[in-house]
Amino acid sequence: MGVEKLSLLSTTNLAVLAQANNKCSSRKHVCWRSSTTPFHLQRKPISWSVLCGFMLFGLGLISLLTGHMASDLEWYSHRRSLYSTMDGSYRAPIDVWKSQYSKYYYGCSVRGRAYAPAVPEWMSNGYLLIGTSGGLNQQRTGITDAVVVARILNATLVVPELDHHSYWKDDSDFIHIFDVDWFISYLAKDVTIVKRVPDKFMRSMEKPPYTMRVPRKSEPDYYLDQVLPILLRRQVVQLTKFDYRLANNLDNELQKLRCRVNFHALRFTKPIQELGQIIVMRMQKMARRFIAVHLRFEPDMLAFSGCYFGGGEKERRELGEIRKRWTTLPDLSPDGERKRGKCPLTPHEVGLMLQALGFSKDTYLYVASGEVYGGEETMQPLRDLFPNIYTKEMLAEEELKPFLPFSSRLAAIDYIVCDESDVFVTNNNGNMAKILAGRRRYMGHKRTIRPNAKKLSTILAGRHQMDWDTFAKKVKSCQRGFMGEPDEMRPGRGEFHEFPSSCVCKRPYVDEELSKEVYRSPKLVAINLTAKAYSSSNGIRRGRT
Repeated sequence: MGVEKLSLLSTTNLAVLAQANNKCSSRKHVCWRSSTTPFHLQRKPISWSVLCGFMLFGLGLISLLTGHMASDLEWYSHRRSLYSTMDGSYRAPIDVWKSQYSKYYYGCSVRGRAYAPAVPEWMSNGYLLIGTSGGLNQQRTGITDAVVVARILNATLVVPELDHHSYWKDDSDFIHIFDVDWFISYLAKDVTIVKRVPDKFMRSMEKPPYTMRVPRKSEPDYYLDQVLPILLRRQVVQLTKFDYRLANNLDNELQKLRCRVNFHALRFTKPIQELGQIIVMRMQKMARRFIAVHLRFEPDMLAFSGCYFGGGEKERRELGEIRKRWTTLPDLSPDGERKRGKCPLTPHEVGLMLQALGFSKDTYLYVASGEVYGGEETMQPLRDLFPNIYTKEMLAEEELKPFLPFSSRLAAIDYIVCDESDVFVTNNNGNMAKILAGRRRYMGHKRTIRPNAKKLSTILAGRHQMDWDTFAKKVKSCQRGFMGEPDEMRPGRGEFHEFPSSCVCKRPYVDEELSKEVYRSPKLVAINLTAKAYSSSNGIRRGRT
């Protein structure tokens, strides 16, 4: 401050001060204290206009400096607030329709620089046949892992066979659901894929293809130690019941390959895609934004869960009979399963959760479901809370008729609508819920709500003993961490198909308001924010990546 004051004094005033000091150097303190009188007697009077000018100049300089300081402090505070929220140390109110931090993340599954090209068919270690198992989304995980296993073994993959003998009894083949030519061409740099083993090669084989089933969650080393020697010897190996037969945690390049298969290569056929988009457009025509609810409440699913849903002796008897189909299922305590969070929410409970989170009664819902146990009576409490409920049967009755005999194709249409919805909600943690949650994270962290069933069960059971505001507050609190926010995903957490952490990267932090400020203040252009990706490239022992 002393330097600033001196800078405002004229050279004449400085000279006078120096002269006064020289005259009384022996009485320095007195002279400084009493120098006012001789100083005024010796200098010329300064006009009021000049004095006011100096004062205004000083005030302007101070305002300029403090203004820049406040602006910088505000910007750094905003930046710190964002990252502390992402890290979980601070929790801002949740926007139920969209995460405010989703724009800072994007899907990244590009091959690394050291990634080796696919081995040509004539140089591979043999042909790998895959028989998938389960419903559409369970088979989807099997197809994804089959590509990765073929990469590990240096094998030529034959287009996987879909399951025709499961509960759904759908005789659709791969070509009826997925675009097979796109599948082969998109993955050409990863794995060589053929539609069938060449007839000439099959006729030359002395023995039929070797068939085996590998243990669930097998590590890459298992395939290299147990499957590869047989493949080299027999040239054709068939792996049956191929669902979740590969370990969850793999090398990052192999995880990225999983993402390329699941989120890019497995594209539905044109008829399925077109009908799915027609239904999406019809929903969007009615409402600017909508929720898709994946409602698993089929009788067999409820019987398998071992839970009780309030239907009295009739429910216990009917579900008990269905449960006898599985002779190996243990006796379960319905109350115990609910406390452990193993029971799917009823349609009414889904509606209560959505209402408590803040969705209004006029919100449009698309319900993707099979046969709902109890029919319209079970669905009515949800309709009372959200009257605008639609299904694919309501929106495309005529167009849907050719697909009705095929459960997997119907599931594919629901998959498309759920993926395109503004908010995806599930009442369970099944295969479709996991696959879609992972895809929506990869595609920009679109709002995905899965119930925290373990805590919600207690809140829902006691809702009649509290007022609505208290109930809503408790629901919002327990659902934090289950809303599809970016900070919910951490490497190693859960199933990779649900939490594809190796394939999601952070963008540099760019604030829209800051962008305008940069235009006005070039000084801020120098500030550079960078981000680190979740993944890095590594190799696996004896396997190719």
